[in-house]
Amino acid sequence: MIQDKFDLDGRVAVVTGGAGLLGAEFCKTLAEAGAAVVVADLNQEAANQVAQELTDAGYAAAGFGLDVTRIESARELASVTVSKFGCLDILVNSAALDPKFDPDAAAKGIAPGAFEDYPLEQWNDALNVNLTGMFLVTQACVQPMLKQSKGSIINICSTYGLNGPDQRIYIKDGKRVAYKPVYYTTTKAGVMGFTKYLAAYYAETEIRVNALTPGGVYNNHEEYFVKNYSAKTIMGRMAQKDEMNGALLYLASDASSYMTGNNVVVDGGWTAW
Repeated sequence: MIQDKFDLDGRVAVVTGGAGLLGAEFCKTLAEAGAAVVVADLNQEAANQVAQELTDAGYAAAGFGLDVTRIESARELASVTVSKFGCLDILVNSAALDPKFDPDAAAKGIAPGAFEDYPLEQWNDALNVNLTGMFLVTQACVQPMLKQSKGSIINICSTYGLNGPDQRIYIKDGKRVAYKPVYYTTTKAGVMGFTKYLAAYYAETEIRVNALTPGGVYNNHEEYFVKNYSAKTIMGRMAQKDEMNGALLYLASDASSYMTGNNVVVDGGWTAW
């Protein structure tokens, strides 16, 4: 039965950024497919809440307060996961720094996020979370996968890791509101390189490494942004937060058993024209 390919019964999944908009959806999807889920997030209270909601619904789950920038935290995550659930089969690297604009930019007469004056501190923070953090967590969580010589690692990318941002969508009533900051495309492109490297590195095992690339997901955006963004997609709208779940389950399960080093793009056609 084809449904059996998507069954995760008996498997254990870790989702970083598990309390986020998409991360919480991923946790729910993996749990519904049968996996025990560790909800890992910098906000431990939020991680515990997501895990409790899953537990209350009859699923196996646990929350974990994770700082992806600290190797000790990443190693503890892997250790706690194996200790509690017996193994670690699936890793979803969803934790990432959201764009944060320089609060002093307006006072300088510069639109927030502008490259010419983008703060070095924010650039370094983003590299530390979006790339180094993914490196550290994967390095820790792949250890139990190596012992069983099998696993699925899913790195969350972005259409802005495949294409440069169209900065025109950040214009409201003829006035620039902001820029998509330089670090976002840079780090998300790095996620793709990291994905391909690991897939090739683990060629002698059954550890598969793939990327999932969402398009823009609606999250109470302003009307001007929704209109501008939607005009650039073939489907003419932003994604709903649950529309990445099918692709996530595909990559996590045996349904994608012959896929590694690649990328599933779910963007409403954004990158098709």
